[in-house]
Amino acid sequence: MPATASASVRYALPGLVLGAVLIGLAPIFVRLAGVGPTAAAFWRVFLALPVLLALQRITADRAAPPPQASTRYLWLAGLAFAGDLAVWHQSIHLTSIANSTLLTNLAPVFLTLVLHFGFGQRHAPRFWLGLVLALGGAVVLMAGSLRIGPDTALGDVLAIVTAMFYAAYQLLVSRGRQHFSALDVMLRSSAAAAAVLLAITLATGEPMWPRSAHSWAILAALAVISHVGGQGLIAWALAHLPASFSSVTLLVQPIAATVFAWIILGEGFGPQQVLGGVIVMAGILICRFAMPVARAA
Repeated sequence: MPATASASVRYALPGLVLGAVLIGLAPIFVRLAGVGPTAAAFWRVFLALPVLLALQRITADRAAPPPQASTRYLWLAGLAFAGDLAVWHQSIHLTSIANSTLLTNLAPVFLTLVLHFGFGQRHAPRFWLGLVLALGGAVVLMAGSLRIGPDTALGDVLAIVTAMFYAAYQLLVSRGRQHFSALDVMLRSSAAAAAVLLAITLATGEPMWPRSAHSWAILAALAVISHVGGQGLIAWALAHLPASFSSVTLLVQPIAATVFAWIILGEGFGPQQVLGGVIVMAGILICRFAMPVARAA
């Protein structure tokens, strides 16, 4: 294995975790943005485009893909991501951040099931144990903030739909990264997502234009920190790690979201949240140790 490839594999897991942490800021940015939820999703990907293009030019990251490579995975990833963001941002406004973040992170369950039954990718029993443990830890982490009732039902259902969209996005990005760079994947998928989200925003008549410099700053942070930084790192790491393991590792996100909500919004954080975070990390470690014995049928 070339030295550069070996280094990429070595840094893939830390990059994936850092990406999940940066994504953990997204729900807070959306709450503070001062525009409609779908409009915030549009600005997230639209404002990221010039940054992604500049990064591509600066890094000269424009290597030609092999002739058999198809860009359809990238455009489909953009459509899935548009669905993910549009539905998730609605969920954030219709239920608690804890409910939305927890249910959205059911994505690894859907992704692993698709890989298992749709692509014949078998996982060791330890992997399933780690997945269940990580999800259980997420429940413990957010149990104190969860609100179950008629007033949160719609938002909770939308969060589950979001998880399905995000599982599809992760799978498509993982496939696309077999032939394309992370920046190429991010540029094409973000452009497709921006077009779809703009159409949805205009059709629903949501408040679209930020009314203050503060709102513009929040949206810029959402684009640069959560999308270019967080989502970009995740896209980069997906070329070097199995999609199912990556999806489980992204359960670091509710830990990050809980910590950020405590620091920025003053939401509760105590021994229960610490215990939940420890259980999540234990589940991720078990999945990591199960990776060498995961195999394709």
